[in-house]
Amino acid sequence: MNTPPPGPPTDPLPNAPSPAGKPPLRVRDLMTRKVITVSPDAPVHEVARLMDQNAISGVPVVDADGRVLGLVTDLDLIVRNTRFEPPAFFQLLDGRIPLETPGHYRKRLRHMLGTQARDVMTERPETIGPDEEAESVTELMVKRGVNPVPVTEAGRLVGIVSRADVVRLMAGGVLHKPSPG
Repeated sequence: MNTPPPGPPTDPLPNAPSPAGKPPLRVRDLMTRKVITVSPDAPVHEVARLMDQNAISGVPVVDADGRVLGLVTDLDLIVRNTRFEPPAFFQLLDGRIPLETPGHYRKRLRHMLGTQARDVMTERPETIGPDEEAESVTELMVKRGVNPVPVTEAGRLVGIVSRADVVRLMAGGVLHKPSPG
């Protein structure tokens, strides 16, 4: 077992002031500005091709004005290739009580069988503003399992932050954790 050399911890805590006393990082410091997007009517196979060719984990679905309508992630595409489970029922005497609403069942079915981005996207995804502290976006990723996170300003897409962006800054030594005490 290798023991790490002594020294300051290297785990990220992007909200903490740097050793030089610089202000905390902002989302704009992490985000990718050139965002690959798709329209709601983009074919699912084209969305998958774009994500594969560009090695990205998700693509925002935007309208003509650049407003985020949804987000298609790698998980959304993987779910399409799992076994579809029929709705569960609770058996009570001679009756069956559905444990899923018909609307939810239809939505799951559309997600599995849909052919366009609007069918498979997560609607109203979590977004963040560019001036928020970087810690806010990492909290969304960790606590809510969101990846990637679209960055919006005045309702329009201006960037995106993925886990890869956070790791890239860690590798460059930009993100740090303060010394205890």
